[in-house]
Amino acid sequence: MTGGAGDQGRLDLDDVGPPSTGGADGSVRPASRSASRPRRDTTGDTATVGRGADVPVRVVRVMPDVAAVDRSFDYLVPSSWEGDGRGALLGVGSRVRVLLGGRRVGGWVVEDHVEPSDGFTLRPLARLSGMGPSPDLIDLGRWAARRWVGPVVGFLATASPPTVVEALPAPPGPVVVPDSDARWMTGALDQTPDGSPTVVRLPPATDPMPLVLAAARLGDALVLVPTAAAAARLTTRVRRSGMAVALMPRDWARAAAGGLVIGARAAALAPVRDLRAVVVLDEHDEAYQEERTPTWNARDLVVERARRAGVPCVLASASPTLEALDVGCLLAPSRAEERAGWPVVDLVDRRLDDPVRSGLFSPKLVPALRGEGGDPVVCVLNRKGRSRLLACDGCGELARCEAHRVPMVQDVEDRLRCPLDDDHGRPMVCDSCGATRFRNLRAGVSRVREELEALAGRPVLEVTTETDAGLLDGGGASVFVGTEAVLHRIQRRVARVVFLEFDQELLAPRMRTSEQAMALLVRASRLLGPRSAGGRLMVQTRQPDHEVLQAVLHSDPGRLVAAEGDRRSLLGQPPFAALARVSGAVASEFMARLGSPDGIDVMGPRDGSWLVRARDHDRLSDALLAVSRPAGRLRLEVDPRRA
Repeated sequence: MTGGAGDQGRLDLDDVGPPSTGGADGSVRPASRSASRPRRDTTGDTATVGRGADVPVRVVRVMPDVAAVDRSFDYLVPSSWEGDGRGALLGVGSRVRVLLGGRRVGGWVVEDHVEPSDGFTLRPLARLSGMGPSPDLIDLGRWAARRWVGPVVGFLATASPPTVVEALPAPPGPVVVPDSDARWMTGALDQTPDGSPTVVRLPPATDPMPLVLAAARLGDALVLVPTAAAAARLTTRVRRSGMAVALMPRDWARAAAGGLVIGARAAALAPVRDLRAVVVLDEHDEAYQEERTPTWNARDLVVERARRAGVPCVLASASPTLEALDVGCLLAPSRAEERAGWPVVDLVDRRLDDPVRSGLFSPKLVPALRGEGGDPVVCVLNRKGRSRLLACDGCGELARCEAHRVPMVQDVEDRLRCPLDDDHGRPMVCDSCGATRFRNLRAGVSRVREELEALAGRPVLEVTTETDAGLLDGGGASVFVGTEAVLHRIQRRVARVVFLEFDQELLAPRMRTSEQAMALLVRASRLLGPRSAGGRLMVQTRQPDHEVLQAVLHSDPGRLVAAEGDRRSLLGQPPFAALARVSGAVASEFMARLGSPDGIDVMGPRDGSWLVRARDHDRLSDALLAVSRPAGRLRLEVDPRRA
């Protein structure tokens, strides 16, 4: 929506009117202005535009960096800027400061040389704050705001440099890209006839550098990796090969000047001078999705960016998601090459073990824990603390909170603690028979570390986010245990990765449970290296026939795709439908306003949230954007990650 009526500089933010609505192409439609605004005369810092004006003026449209004001306003370019050179630097995408609602705020020029309406008094721009996103990225941000139902200013901020950039460095000189043996990946960056991306099934141990270098040979390329740490490591490798590369967001200006650009999620909106190729590594990784609303996904955003630019896009993953396969064509290696890129897998079947008396460790794990297969050994258990489920050794009753009737956990001080309320704790005493001895039915990581030390006969290091990196790299310990975070903290090659209780990953009540469990196994396989390295992936389970485990056992992710695709299609889940979750204090009022429009299914409420489903994202966005948001806290997650 555009503004400009009356005196913008003293516009009351309570009077800005309803938020703008998006058009079918992601553009912003202006709402009607009030005809009762008074006409004002030109003063020292304002100008009245209209038929009677005899002095040419330059007017720009500015989107203020205020999340609650999703509309743009017209501002006058001061005549002094044309004389001192600032006018020549000003253009679409420039960052400026303006007076709005009685205070100065930042913003972006989204249109230049605007034809203002007659009789409106415009405030001048207050300051030029440097360069910002290109017009193409502004249009892409508008599309993303509609796709994920959120304000466009968040995307413009992501596309802007972290510091003021007034000019770009000189473009890089001719680039000599080192040769690499791409083998079966040859042709991955060929443009497909319909402009769809190519999905490359890259085994965990396969080096992604051939793809990166192939993209660089095409010209200015954008490469996404899941995390900032991974982006830094890849950037270092590329620079060692003699190529210039920009690491986002630190090298924003260098990226805009041209060359290869590497970054994590936010780099999906990085400036690239002349985009020629896009590569997304580990497209299955959940780190590509923003946790805050709008919950946009960098993979989907760059697929649209590549489509608009008409350039090839490659989505690489050891186990491609259904969403990627739905929009792209698959390129897979031969069975021999794919098997060579996965480690040997040992499934430890525990179906005949007593779930109470056998404990957490199968006898088959003992040789590996004692180092007979090599070191280091990494054990994964996604349960923090000491004990997550306790039963009285005398009467067998579970230790439960009297107030909330949920299982109590053992804390570090050997007390029973309620996981819902720390005030409802008590000593280690059974409230049924008074006994003080308990059986540990479900141990946490801290207790498991103690048991592992006794079983392995050597020190075991519990790995947390605070663990010193020096201890993980030759610090004396050879056995490590932790939650899945241990797979990210350890960077060196290991001999064994042991999942102590993988069934909880396979049985989690989430839509993408199978893909998330597969991602854990992919990450573990990367630590072990190729099959020729001799590493082994050991998984304790009571579901050895599960499609996730069978896919890894046979080094064939396609086994998971077939089963998962059939299941989601039957249940009407993405990518066969578009889904959004609505929660928050005013969610019930929002859902009442939404009603039951045609083509929209509403499920819930459950735990204070609703699921809204539509056939496609256009229909879903239309329905959600048509609802006026009530005042209060509302969380709207399009493509919810953990639904």
